[in-house]
Amino acid sequence: MIEMKEKDILARLEAKEGIAELNPMQKKMLEASNEKKNIVLLSPTGSGKTVAFGVPLLKMLKPPTGRVQAVVIAPSRELVIQIAGVLSGISGEYRVVALYGGHKVEDEVNSLRVVPDIIVATPGRLLDHAVRRNVDLLPVRILVLDEFDKSLELGFEDEMSRIVKRMKNLSRMILTSATEAATLPDFLPIGDPIVLDFLSRNKELKKRLSVRRVASDSRDKLDSLMMLLRNLSAEAPAERTIVFVNHRESAERIYAYLKKNGVSAVLYHGALDQQKRESAIAAFNSGVRPILVATDLAARGLDITGVESVVHYHLPLTSEAYTHRNGRTARVDREGDVYLLVGPDETLPEYIIPDSDFRMAADVAGHLESGLELLYVTGGKREKVSRGDLLGWIVKEAGVEASKVGKISVFDHYSLIAVDSDAVGEIIAESRKKKIKGEKRRITLID
Repeated sequence: MIEMKEKDILARLEAKEGIAELNPMQKKMLEASNEKKNIVLLSPTGSGKTVAFGVPLLKMLKPPTGRVQAVVIAPSRELVIQIAGVLSGISGEYRVVALYGGHKVEDEVNSLRVVPDIIVATPGRLLDHAVRRNVDLLPVRILVLDEFDKSLELGFEDEMSRIVKRMKNLSRMILTSATEAATLPDFLPIGDPIVLDFLSRNKELKKRLSVRRVASDSRDKLDSLMMLLRNLSAEAPAERTIVFVNHRESAERIYAYLKKNGVSAVLYHGALDQQKRESAIAAFNSGVRPILVATDLAARGLDITGVESVVHYHLPLTSEAYTHRNGRTARVDREGDVYLLVGPDETLPEYIIPDSDFRMAADVAGHLESGLELLYVTGGKREKVSRGDLLGWIVKEAGVEASKVGKISVFDHYSLIAVDSDAVGEIIAESRKKKIKGEKRRITLID
């Protein structure tokens, strides 16, 4: 029988996530979990909430019984994937399954045939599986609502209420939020919870942020954005920068403009299908496309690291949106830069106070091409393809040096490989002649 001890969980955390010591917020969560009361954790984006609730959750588990013991509900598929990835890495022999829209339902049904110990899911997809009797929620003892404020904001209250009604044996609940909600959801039998408020870290974040106002001569800020990006990459290749906008149509237009002008940019918004969204984040994280043009969907819940700058192409509509956007940089005690593109008719809302104005040079060329490309491979986890398989094939069969291969991301039915631009032709040509792990697999360039 499995017995999850705290030291075993922490050892896996160091091995899989590189976290040798819990931060103060995570330690406080672990202490609070020993009191056998429900917990509400208020903590800013990027503070390590997944580990904060993940370690106590695993510690609360009983030996496997062939039934679902714990459920984690999150408002977006990206956040579900991120949480499931962390829990899977540190859960030992406990089984973790992720349920979310945008990929094959059949894969999820198959994954549920062996009953998992932990389910991580979006509200709608979990309710759908429960209604179809693909999953039994009656035995669930532990419920985590991650970013519950965002779930309520997105209109998931009805789905979550119906899910909780099916959990007749709930004994522990953990709610997390990056903002202070006025009231807790009425459908939760949460009683008198322990409230851990770490939102003061937002003040610490502000100390690590440099907020600069960038004046735009015209209401259409495209030229000003281009000049800003060139200035930011004047002396070295562009570092990871997120350009935030308020509308999908604006994101499409700005992305097309940047691409036309030779910028290694990528697009991210809610109307893209799951594969395109995954590809966009992979391209950004790997440095293939260091400029991400995105709606506020990218402000929370994504596994994005190393963001040097945030650009507000459109001013955020609320103080919460402003905080979450800025939280994408200066993470884990690093410093970051925020730029506010302000048109001639715009005034800054009272919750935005810039530190200074940013003066741009007009004659800067900038370094806005990464020199990298992203390759798509027809084969992923379900086909038993691993990162090692792909790197080994590229080096041995395609004859490309390992130093020319960047980050490799493996998904359910496909993989993405970041490579130097000059290695693309050779890899694609060899894939037409030689099998990868005994199978013919198509490799193509993602534009």
